[in-house]
Amino acid sequence: MSIFFLVLDGCAPEYFTAETAPRLHRLAGAHGFVKRVQCAMPSVTNVNHACLLSGKWPEETGIAGNYVYDPRTGREGFLEERGYMRAPTLLQWARRAGGKTALLTVKGKILGVYGEGADIGLSAEKPDPALLERLGLTPPPDIRSVDSTRWILEAAYRCMAAERPDFLYCTTNDCIFHHFAPGAAETREQIAAVDEWVSRLHDENPDLSIYITADHGMNQKTRLINFQAVAERAGFALYCLPPLKDRYIENHVYQEGGTLYVFLKDAARDAEFVDFARSQPEVEQVLTAAQAAAAYHLPEAAIGDYVLLAAPGCAFAELPCERLHTEASRTHGSLYEREIPLLAIHPAAGPEAYRFSKDVAAILMEERTDP
Repeated sequence: MSIFFLVLDGCAPEYFTAETAPRLHRLAGAHGFVKRVQCAMPSVTNVNHACLLSGKWPEETGIAGNYVYDPRTGREGFLEERGYMRAPTLLQWARRAGGKTALLTVKGKILGVYGEGADIGLSAEKPDPALLERLGLTPPPDIRSVDSTRWILEAAYRCMAAERPDFLYCTTNDCIFHHFAPGAAETREQIAAVDEWVSRLHDENPDLSIYITADHGMNQKTRLINFQAVAERAGFALYCLPPLKDRYIENHVYQEGGTLYVFLKDAARDAEFVDFARSQPEVEQVLTAAQAAAAYHLPEAAIGDYVLLAAPGCAFAELPCERLHTEASRTHGSLYEREIPLLAIHPAAGPEAYRFSKDVAAILMEERTDP
């Protein structure tokens, strides 16, 4: 049985319902299930694609964010290329078992970081002209649009028909969810495209095993804090890294997210710093790296000295000021964007086996020897 694994970037459960995706919910009711599961922390894209593809926690994948920083050398940058992912993926698993694999994505970085093991790779940002011609596809639209979702799903539909992969991993962009709440016409249109194309894919391949989930959820944030500026004004020398940070600035203008990695440059002020961080109303939890690694299965060496978690409705941001009250920020990265949907048609196990989104890959690779 072939597998189609679709990841809807930023799709909170409130977007993906029986009302917005009726055909898929009916199919899941007849041949599988729909439930809510939790993603890994921090609730950002790179971290969770690593978990979704491997069935492992970040402590084993080595991926702790969308951005990397080495305090020893000062080297930093967007995580967009191969060499960081430490755990084997479903693509590699399927290929080792003799299967044909495909990775189709709107965001190019997903192919860049996780493309090893893909026989067929397509990105809407930098598409291969020869593959477009082979699949009969037009050039991709603006990746910020609903049309990009339609385009990548049509690509998956055509790929399944023409190439017959045994495992196809497909991902969208979360720009629409960053800008529009559940119930908005734009988000309903996005989910309607998913409902249409994946239902068509099932109709053409009735035995196809289908999993639909998200890398993370999405929430409104009204209080943003430039923690670096606030802490520096208080006299602390530090480097603050928001693991959500990426180059898709149209999704989060201030790189605002619900988790912050803090590299403290003066260890003698540890206790003073903890008291200071806890006194900020936007901060809900202050954890040492060891505490955060133990609680959320994170790679301790990659997350600084302290991990700050934002309070509900709050986010850490790279602002031109210290604080900002806004109605224009929808983002993720915190504990409050961990809950996501999981819809399965012809799954490998019953619904009770899936508590976390990573369990899809874990169950497939543990319980099956061939794709």
